[in-house]
Amino acid sequence: MKLNLTNTGSEPCVLRGYPGVSLTADAAGAPIGAPAVRDESTAAADVLLAPGQAGSAVLRYTQAGNYSDCGIVDAAGYRIYPPEDTESLFLPQPTRACSNSAITLLAISPFQPA
Repeated sequence: MKLNLTNTGSEPCVLRGYPGVSLTADAAGAPIGAPAVRDESTAAADVLLAPGQAGSAVLRYTQAGNYSDCGIVDAAGYRIYPPEDTESLFLPQPTRACSNSAITLLAISPFQPA
């Protein structure tokens, strides 16, 4: 899936690097299991966004049912931290998560022009 972040400000901004991504039980909930690992097959680069423009990162999810020791639990969606930001966004998308934090279900690429 592609995660798109749009510059909603009135000035250009630079988007660089990886978002932090975790599965979560609800919009205000704590992360479930392991956070996304960085897919470093594409180099991070500065993405200059004019107002209204978006950058995108590719999020890959592996099915929780593939792991016998997963400890499957329901997740309401994804908590996303834009690069260099401490405030998160919530993307509602019900799925299955692993309560076993030794299992990594998510991988994220760096942001690129959308």
